[in-house]
Amino acid sequence: MFELDDYIEAETAVAVVATALMLSPRARRVVRRGLVYGLAGVLTAVEAGRTLARGAQAGFSAAVSRARQAPTVGAN
Repeated sequence: MFELDDYIEAETAVAVVATALMLSPRARRVVRRGLVYGLAGVLTAVEAGRTLARGAQAGFSAAVSRARQAPTVGAN
């Protein structure tokens, strides 16, 4: 028959969790909400990274522009 080790295997645990998620409306709602919030967090982080990169690029461009316009030392 079945031994205790048969119920503790990872494949069995995954199957049990998947079945519980499919059959439980509450669990599906929690998972769906977690996925939505997780995706929103990822999108927010990506947008923040893009904004940071754009700001760094603008700052670098401004610094290069000022350096080119600055008079050189010792120029007559």
